[in-house]
Amino acid sequence: MKRGKRYNGAREGIDRDQAYGLDEAITLLKKAATAKFDEGVDIAIRLGVDPRQPDQMVRGTVDLPHGTGKTARVIAFADGEQAREALEAGAVAAGDDELIERVAGGWLEFDAAVATPQMMPRISRPLGRVLGPRGLMPNPRAGTIGTELGSLVRAIQGGRIDFRVDRTSIVHAPVGRASFEDAQINDNVRALLDTLVRARPASARGQYLRSIALSPTMGPCVRVDPSAFITA
Repeated sequence: MKRGKRYNGAREGIDRDQAYGLDEAITLLKKAATAKFDEGVDIAIRLGVDPRQPDQMVRGTVDLPHGTGKTARVIAFADGEQAREALEAGAVAAGDDELIERVAGGWLEFDAAVATPQMMPRISRPLGRVLGPRGLMPNPRAGTIGTELGSLVRAIQGGRIDFRVDRTSIVHAPVGRASFEDAQINDNVRALLDTLVRARPASARGQYLRSIALSPTMGPCVRVDPSAFITA
């Protein structure tokens, strides 16, 4: 693929065949973030799992110590007092049947959805095909179903992210912004990797963290040496 001058310039100094220590990788990444806006920082981690096997589907949540640099837009499927608590906590919308119809009709201007357990039978059928493929369906493993919706909304807005391995065995996640201090990106990356290591399926064999790469929104990726995070 042909790249522009800005991208090629940002790639200078990055050896695509070398896996760097995390500190050096973050330094190189920030130098490569040359766009005229505050670029996001994303991570891609290839795991030694087979996501076709149900017992090797890695999924969970992690509270990033410094957040993602973006306030997530959260909606809440609830009624009565629980809907009010979600709105007071900062949810962009909360409700029951009316909200269900709104989302089923194509409104998707949100980043996460939470729900009470009582609401799940009411939303699963009309919204399963809408929210499921987008990773937005409330799920107990993602920590988005509960009775304390105000707490869930605040946690997501404060930096809690949902991760899951895709069909190519890769976990993609945001870990900050280019404007973050190096130590903040470092803390966020380590929090995610530590959580992934703890979530290793018992049936996974061989090297678990196969490869790690950091990249700014508009720039080249920087490979990170996974050996510092490998336990087996």
